[in-house]
Amino acid sequence: MEYVVLNGEIIERDKAKIDVEDRGYQFGDGVYEVIRVYNGRMFTALEHLERLVSSAEKIGMKLGWPIEDLEKLFNSLIEKNQLGTGIVYMQVTRGTSPRSHAFPPAGVAQTLVAYTRDMQRPANNLANGVKTILAEDIRWLRCDIKSLNLLGNILAKQKAAEAGCYEALLHRGETVTEGSSSNIFIIKDGTVFTHPANNLILNGITRQTLEKLCVATGIPFVEKEFSVVDMLAADEIAVASTTTEIAAVVEVDGQPVGSGKPGPVSRKLQSLFEQEIERQCGKLAMNS
Repeated sequence: MEYVVLNGEIIERDKAKIDVEDRGYQFGDGVYEVIRVYNGRMFTALEHLERLVSSAEKIGMKLGWPIEDLEKLFNSLIEKNQLGTGIVYMQVTRGTSPRSHAFPPAGVAQTLVAYTRDMQRPANNLANGVKTILAEDIRWLRCDIKSLNLLGNILAKQKAAEAGCYEALLHRGETVTEGSSSNIFIIKDGTVFTHPANNLILNGITRQTLEKLCVATGIPFVEKEFSVVDMLAADEIAVASTTTEIAAVVEVDGQPVGSGKPGPVSRKLQSLFEQEIERQCGKLAMNS
């Protein structure tokens, strides 16, 4: 039996129903988060839930559940579903109301949905790196909001999939922004560069964690715009996200990055990140 969360209650999945006029379904009017789970424990849960609150506020929603209650609820869901390694997905919409572009009247209840999914660590990508393509960033100008509106991301990801690649590296004109579902980092002369955390990218939780680890261990970390030319001339490229962790990019549009294998700084970042996971969640096994 699989269980999900619907509006603050844990129920059997086949009993969970959403109204066809829910604004998440009709307008993408909502926000979401994905939290990684290792050894049955959520990793960086507070950071993800704080970003959920922030994303909601940016679209004019005050989240209807306190962070502390959500954390307890999702821990209960993990236990109920006996999840070891995987994710918790959650989304909150502005609720159900007769279809109208303007916000519904005050008092309409938000809709909260969450579920768990088994998802092993990406062993092959971590060990061997990933292939990527370049793609124009056609998304809207509020990428800092983790909203349900992901069509631009989906189109880029599909383009990468059709090319036999893991990720699409997005750029607005000549400026590299982020991946279709990840943040991008380039390494040049031992320094890690990434796009500033403004409205053009999502300030990833893995990105934030990586910055803290770099600062703590003396690895230069610089938030600075860089061009496609800069990226292709880098010593190493890496992408990072909740489910990707930190993967070296070994190819862009069919051309090798550096030696065509994960580089030393990317390997160091992976090691530091794994140590942080183990600090929060206990000893890791690649396929546990």
